[in-house]
Amino acid sequence: MKALTKILLPVLAAFVLSGCLKDKMTRTYTIFTPVYKNKQDVLREVSSKPARSIETPGKIYVYGNYLFVNEINKGVHVIDNSNPSNPVNKSFINIPGNLDIAVKGNTLFADLYRDMIALDISNPLAAHITSTSENVFPDRNSNSLVYFAIDTSTYLVDWIKKDTTVPYSDVFECSGCLAFNTAATSSASPIAGIAGSMSRFSVVNNYLYAVNTNSLKSFDINNPASPVKVNDMPLRMGLETIYPFADKLFIGSTEGMFIYDISNPVSPHYLSGFSHARVCDPVITDGDYAYVTLRASTACGTAIKSQLNIIDIKQMNMPKLVGQYDMSNPYGLGKDGSLLWICDGRAGLKMYDATDPGAIKLKKTVAGIEPYDVIPYNGKLIVSAKEGIIQYDYSQPGQMTELSRLKKN
Repeated sequence: MKALTKILLPVLAAFVLSGCLKDKMTRTYTIFTPVYKNKQDVLREVSSKPARSIETPGKIYVYGNYLFVNEINKGVHVIDNSNPSNPVNKSFINIPGNLDIAVKGNTLFADLYRDMIALDISNPLAAHITSTSENVFPDRNSNSLVYFAIDTSTYLVDWIKKDTTVPYSDVFECSGCLAFNTAATSSASPIAGIAGSMSRFSVVNNYLYAVNTNSLKSFDINNPASPVKVNDMPLRMGLETIYPFADKLFIGSTEGMFIYDISNPVSPHYLSGFSHARVCDPVITDGDYAYVTLRASTACGTAIKSQLNIIDIKQMNMPKLVGQYDMSNPYGLGKDGSLLWICDGRAGLKMYDATDPGAIKLKKTVAGIEPYDVIPYNGKLIVSAKEGIIQYDYSQPGQMTELSRLKKN
């Protein structure tokens, strides 16, 4: 693993003419050099810190009166949300490489680079690791389509980028180098809490489910402090999100939506799928219909149009499209009753009346924010946006009233 220290990505070929008899050609590469840190040193960095300002908000999770906000690649903000009009930032749990979170009881589950850790958060000011599950997310040990054998004593924590121009004749003489295409990189309050639609974790009763790029992992969490992996199912590539409903899991991928039955929680069973053009694809459901945002971009695949698809799943083994609506750049989404929210990137936060899935009606657009994900909960809407964490009251028909805003630093 350490021998492979440079990855070359061709980004431009420059041709330099130096006369009528001879052409000199060069090519510019971006060199990515992986940065590793000792695993034990990284684990020692996991600890509670005083509350800090939100800088780069990511995924969100509601558990009781608490709101957990991922700070992308850095950790988790613990927020007392007893009063949504005045949320109180209580502490910050430093977790290097963290992107996803879930909670059961006094245990927080979080990814830490390729591993998953369980933390005791009975005292949010003194959170500590109770167990580590290794290699839950092996795709975090990669850059685009290049995967490395895992050195269990280290974590791949960063990439150093450097542009280098070399003579064209040397391009195919680079020993120890690999060329690859970055366009294929993809950039679901009772016992468990509520996750946003962009989540890769899902807690259902006494089981936690996690998706990485090409597999669905199941963990027994009867003892949350010490999860036990009970299944690791290889699936197709491009898995991105997971959303639970009753005894079903809805998995969003770059190729489509897939429905799995978890009536036997140890052994999820494939029911059906709905394919689409290659795009980024979070999914939610109300049990009768699945709502899927399709984001077309260079990083997501081949589709040229961003859309919302609404799929009839009343017969789950025969899903069928009933509505298709153009969007700008959609990410997460949420639904409560007949109301549907779409995080449509720079086009803002959109609220629809989805009483008729075949003819949804736009009721309101909140402009001036760039939302990423939402959780509707008890008449309140929690929004993770580029601008910070914003909460709205939607209890009055057709209205959204801003309650509070934890601003990005």
